[in-house]
Amino acid sequence: MNPQNLAQMIDHTCLKAEATEEEIFALCRQAKAYKFYAVCVNSLWVKFAKHFLKDTNVKVCSTVGFPLGAMHFVAKAYEAKKAVLDGADEIDMVLQVGGLKSENHDLVSQDIRAVVEASEGRPVKVTLETALLEEFEIAEAVEIAVRAGARFIKTSTGTTKTGATVEHVKMIRGIVGPNFGIKASGGIRNQEQALALVDAGASRLGTSASIAIIMGDLQPSA
Repeated sequence: MNPQNLAQMIDHTCLKAEATEEEIFALCRQAKAYKFYAVCVNSLWVKFAKHFLKDTNVKVCSTVGFPLGAMHFVAKAYEAKKAVLDGADEIDMVLQVGGLKSENHDLVSQDIRAVVEASEGRPVKVTLETALLEEFEIAEAVEIAVRAGARFIKTSTGTTKTGATVEHVKMIRGIVGPNFGIKASGGIRNQEQALALVDAGASRLGTSASIAIIMGDLQPSA
């Protein structure tokens, strides 16, 4: 795959708790230089990133409920609404994993629908945290998210045991069909991994090692 085509599949990401204004500025500058599809930041930084990227094609993606997803859906919806007001083009929310494991599918659906509504038409990606789920739970979560109006399924936050895997991406693609968005994220460090996930069906990649990936070199996560 052409590196530029790969760059246009990448959400250039900085979600660490200690991220500084300088680091977010560097993230945006890199996204602009390498023509990544988007930057992905915590909601605190949306307005800052949007201001820097306002004259570019780089989109701003905000996390919501990151990283646990365990807060009340009203709080998630408020965070999504504020992110949209600050300029977010896309929303990456985290699934109510405990609700899913409790088999409270109505709660999980309500959680997603609240964020979708608050996002006012912006694409919402639902982060499943696949490392914490059994295969049947992944299938249930995907089906709930699709019915609730999500536009993407995202594999992982990158904060638990493992991140994106080829097997999980293939499984999700088999459920959602060819046209639904899948964002592989968590632990993607090099071009070989990235291309394997794209081949498995990922339409977007979330990573902090974006430059290393498109350059074909190993690079530690930022």
